[in-house]
Amino acid sequence: MNLLLVILGAAIGAPARFAIDQYIRKFTSKPYGTFLVNILGSFLIGLAYGASDHTIAFLGIGFAGSFTTWSTFMLDLYLAFELKHRKDALINVAASLTFGLLAAWLGINLGR
Repeated sequence: MNLLLVILGAAIGAPARFAIDQYIRKFTSKPYGTFLVNILGSFLIGLAYGASDHTIAFLGIGFAGSFTTWSTFMLDLYLAFELKHRKDALINVAASLTFGLLAAWLGINLGR
């Protein structure tokens, strides 16, 4: 049962990430879509923390796992350094870590 919930969550999470990122890319070339989905995903995985096995499988592993994107985050950082946008890259790292941790903490505390 948990495997099916992971599959279902992933099937929803990946297209949701793609849609959000594509929508935001209409307005800017900066990686705000990746930033947004990673922060939202951090909140959702925090919210799922300590929940039932089914909720963790669906929301935490399936949805949040496919919704967030470490590889795109790394590519965005790499490209920023390649284009000599080092300040943008450092802001992205600092903001992603700060707000990601804050979102996860908020999700955990709201989920209790």
